[in-house]
Amino acid sequence: MIHTHHSRFNFVLACFVTVTVVTLSIFAAVGPAAAGLTGRALVAGYGPELPLLQDLGKAFEKAYPGTAIDFEWDKNVKVVDLVQSGTADIAVTDHLVTGLHASQIAWDGVAVIVNFANPIRELTSRQLKAIFGGQMMRWSEVDGANEKIEILDRAPEDNVKAGFEASLGITNQIPPSAIVVRTDQKALRAVSGKRSAITYLSLAAALRAQEDGIPIQVLTLDGVEPGQPTLQNGTYGLRRPIYLLSQEKPGSVAESFLAFAQSAEAEQYMKSVYIPTGNPSDLGRLDHVQPLTGKQS
Repeated sequence: MIHTHHSRFNFVLACFVTVTVVTLSIFAAVGPAAAGLTGRALVAGYGPELPLLQDLGKAFEKAYPGTAIDFEWDKNVKVVDLVQSGTADIAVTDHLVTGLHASQIAWDGVAVIVNFANPIRELTSRQLKAIFGGQMMRWSEVDGANEKIEILDRAPEDNVKAGFEASLGITNQIPPSAIVVRTDQKALRAVSGKRSAITYLSLAAALRAQEDGIPIQVLTLDGVEPGQPTLQNGTYGLRRPIYLLSQEKPGSVAESFLAFAQSAEAEQYMKSVYIPTGNPSDLGRLDHVQPLTGKQS
């Protein structure tokens, strides 16, 4: 019986130490000024980052019971306007905005997808640039079927468009004739129903959809299969930053949450889907892609 009591005591002590270490880690991340912190902060967004931000919010609230991280998440919300007007404290985007402070917390890969019935499984970055730049018009030019390539572009305000275009060096070069689809879910639905379609979306969302059996194919790029390991080591070059935008002097809760979101403690919530800032090298960047002249393989 004495041994049993000691075992229980040791188990309880171990749990206490674990919780204490995690709490102290969060405290160290946000700083001593956050002690006794109370109040709320509103985070606005519309992209696939919501589960990540919710996890970060819950961890932050657990460490500071007097705080609350609220969310306004809707594709129709103009998140930058909400921060600029003071309605929201933080906006989640993948682009910088003049006059707002940007805190980059992670990288998200950008996946290129086609219908599962399309025989194409791999493209080079030069071919991809040519397709979305309007220079390649038919799948037969990349050893596919003799069908017209149907480009599905993303809306300018979508969180993935800027990162995709910047990675390929085709900013504002996607043909205006391309059909525009809003949200990752609509992009997935559109491609799963069109054999000749091609589009791009968050890598996290694409891999999740493929695992769920949605009939799409995530393309390999330059012989590199997209995924967490290749995004981490920089060999997969299509990626976009995840920024938290705020006023230069946000409220105390928002300021502390921003500090926590950039801390080592926050990385545990990102690694299953995203890459914490600073981990990928620049080896996989596609800004070395040269303009295409003629058919390339």
